Amino acid sequence: MTAARNTVVAVAVLAAIVLQAALVPHLSWRGVVPNLVLLVVIAGALTRGAYTGVVLGFCAGLALDLAPPSDHVVGRWALALLVVGYLAGSVRRDERPTVPVVLVTAAVASFVGSSVFALLGVVLSDPGVPVLDVLGAVGAGVLSDIVLAPLVLLPMLLLLTRLEPQRRLL
Repeated sequence: MTAARNTVVAVAVLAAIVLQAALVPHLSWRGVVPNLVLLVVIAGALTRGAYTGVVLGFCAGLALDLAPPSDHVVGRWALALLVVGYLAGSVRRDERPTVPVVLVTAAVASFVGSSVFALLGVVLSDPGVPVLDVLGAVGAGVLSDIVLAPLVLLPMLLLLTRLEPQRRLL
């Protein structure tokens, strides 16, 4: 079952990157878009734990960094999603998190991931990230991720747990 789960996660990450580059920019609010890749990383980390979350977060973040139209320093999303994968995977210690716990985990992970990405932009003097806009961008990113979490995160969790019934979450 591990090969099937890995294939599903890889396809989900690629689909999320394509949707995030092609469709989601039309849903932007103040230049901030929902992060579908972040939600896929959270789902993978919640079903398999912190180690898998870190590896998945780094690989998905690096793919997101390299996907066009990339306008930032490569590695910012890789580091941010690595932290998100670890954070969400740490919640995995609870064998059966409830739907509210999953949604709160998504909100906290979105805040942490968006904050790490934005603060790295400030530290690296990225011209696309004015210091005064960081807090608003993080808030808008968290809000948009929370809105899409039930539509992306919950179906991904159900799909991944069906591939491995012994690891049921919901």
